[in-house]
Amino acid sequence: MTRSTSDGGLVLPRYLQEDPATRVPVAFPDYRSTALRAPLRTPVDLPHRLTEVTGPVLGEDRVTAADADLTWRNGGEAVGQRILVHGRVLDSSGRPVPHALVEVWQANAAGRYRHVVDTWPAPLDPHFDGLGRVVTDDLGRYEFLTIRPGAYPWGNHHNAWRPAHIHFSLFGRAFPQRLVTQMYFPDDPLFGQDPIFNAIPPAARHRAVSRFSLERTQDNWALAYEWDIVLRGADRTPFESDSDDDGDVA
Repeated sequence: MTRSTSDGGLVLPRYLQEDPATRVPVAFPDYRSTALRAPLRTPVDLPHRLTEVTGPVLGEDRVTAADADLTWRNGGEAVGQRILVHGRVLDSSGRPVPHALVEVWQANAAGRYRHVVDTWPAPLDPHFDGLGRVVTDDLGRYEFLTIRPGAYPWGNHHNAWRPAHIHFSLFGRAFPQRLVTQMYFPDDPLFGQDPIFNAIPPAARHRAVSRFSLERTQDNWALAYEWDIVLRGADRTPFESDSDDDGDVA
């Protein structure tokens, strides 16, 4: 958070720096498409300046409760196993980050995105578009009701399949403050052959994997998975850089 000096000036926030040993590389040989788009120079961390900490908010009143329920679209219920995905958005000191816009997108239960580029022969669900958004509350909490996504082939190498995952995009208090990441599910058998997951240094991989939460599971309704997102610092969630998305169709 910002604070004022005695002469009325602003003191901008400072953050714990990420351990280089846990930083996700922007070029990873086994993830073939990074060879074409990875920067040729070492990325440089830019500090927050006045624009980032005093920029416009995102209009929380435009986000409704229905936006956080991905299971009901076009007048019907999506096919698949219902799951409740919840957690907190935290800063480098473990403090909650309120009023952050969290957006998600994902494949359906059959592993297919509703996107013109995704043409592999898995069924589309007329009641599932795979898109949702929510604004964190005063304690930094978010929650989505969705269906568990399926695995899908993606052509990186022979018999390549992506583990089940949900994409997350986080906005802060201004548009320059955007981070993109993926949440995985525990004990996925496809972890070992997925170069996107394995591009994360071993010491940090667990930060990208959600935790099954029986205490939040809703009886006769939905399983629950908990995943906290840490924005910066020693326990930072692995994020994709601006030039290094995962190559998915949506």
